[in-house]
Amino acid sequence: MNRVQSRTCIITGAALGIGRGCAIRLAEEGANVALFDVLDAPGQALAAELSARGFPVRYWHVDVTSEASLKAAIDAVAAHFGSVDVLVNNAGVAGANRPTHEITEAEWDWVQAVNVKGVFFATKHAIPHMKRAGRGSIINLSSIYGLVGAADVPPYHASKGAVRLMSKTDAMIYAPDRIRVNSIHPGFIWTPMVETHLKSTGATDIDAAKAATGQLHPLGHMGDVDDIAWGVVYLASEESKFVTGSELVIDGGYTAH
Repeated sequence: MNRVQSRTCIITGAALGIGRGCAIRLAEEGANVALFDVLDAPGQALAAELSARGFPVRYWHVDVTSEASLKAAIDAVAAHFGSVDVLVNNAGVAGANRPTHEITEAEWDWVQAVNVKGVFFATKHAIPHMKRAGRGSIINLSSIYGLVGAADVPPYHASKGAVRLMSKTDAMIYAPDRIRVNSIHPGFIWTPMVETHLKSTGATDIDAAKAATGQLHPLGHMGDVDDIAWGVVYLASEESKFVTGSELVIDGGYTAH
């Protein structure tokens, strides 16, 4: 308990899946939690659920593809809670699951706008607050597909590779400010996005597709959101004070092949 006591943590894409799991665990560990999403109903419901448990949590409607939207919300978080200590860049989309030569420019640009520009915009406008505080932790959700390739979803894989190297670059730039930047690389985690991805492959028996995808991992099953959320808590806390520019791979052994 209290691993991130009184730290203000912003989570993008916080309403569902990994973001939701991160919000719950960070709140339980003592953080002030700012939920950013465009999915207002589940985002507000999560804020209400956590507030009812006595946690300092607030929801903001934020479109991560809009620099103005992110800046305004981050500044509002700092005004409301008094600081910005942790940024979890979690918002992401999978995009079209077709070969590269069949992807349209609009399909490509949408994935890069959410998955890459969203990380850039949020980082850009959180940094000044962290510099004033004299410390900070930025946690960027990449993927196993920021480390290895696969023959599907080209825009997604490109975006997650970008996030990996953005993390390392910013880790180097902001180390003198005691701002740490790390990436997390999940394997397949059972979330609404992964369920949608499996359906995009033509799977009609989702339980069978889930089991088959789980077998791609040496541990023999998919992960759950808590597997990632606890990694986020670690990187947000002082337990990781000597960790920056690193890749935290939480993938059931997928990339150990």
